[in-house]
Amino acid sequence: MTDFYARSGSACELCANSENLSAYEVPPHGDGSTEESLLACDICIDQINNPEKVEANHWRCLNDSMWSQVPAVQVMAWRMLTRLSAEGWPQELLDMMYLDDETLAWAQAGVEDESDDDGVIHKDSNGAVLSAGDTVTLIKDLDVKGTSFTGKRGTAVRNISLVQSNPEHIEGRVNGTQIVILTKFVKRVN
Repeated sequence: MTDFYARSGSACELCANSENLSAYEVPPHGDGSTEESLLACDICIDQINNPEKVEANHWRCLNDSMWSQVPAVQVMAWRMLTRLSAEGWPQELLDMMYLDDETLAWAQAGVEDESDDDGVIHKDSNGAVLSAGDTVTLIKDLDVKGTSFTGKRGTAVRNISLVQSNPEHIEGRVNGTQIVILTKFVKRVN
């Protein structure tokens, strides 16, 4: 534990709270090592483990912690921002966030595990399974409701988020606007 306290300055590595701290192993890799774990407060751990208890405003702290150099912290920041992306502001932070390929794969593995538990699987027009963070292209021109533009065929939509309650819906940015897109109108980019 002394390694965690030294690395974090005796504060939660996600929200900077200094009370009720404990080590949290970041799944699915978590082996108890400091490289694959982070120091987190009871509030953060409770909300990570119980999605129904998530309070979006608590996670505004990720605006700072997402820039951590610790991969375990980056992974949890990415996962929580992805989980909250429907709020709007988390998607803007995700658009700014950079993870190397190995760290992104770790982050996505945890999100895939969560979506598998729900039984909701998102598939593109060709039947390929979609994951949060994927890039897709539009396969036809789409009129975007509530706006004055059309999403053109071939437009790349990067860093998508999955609508957990509906396997036919994903969210992404087209022309700088966050929109819901039907999965039957997209193709995953490999």
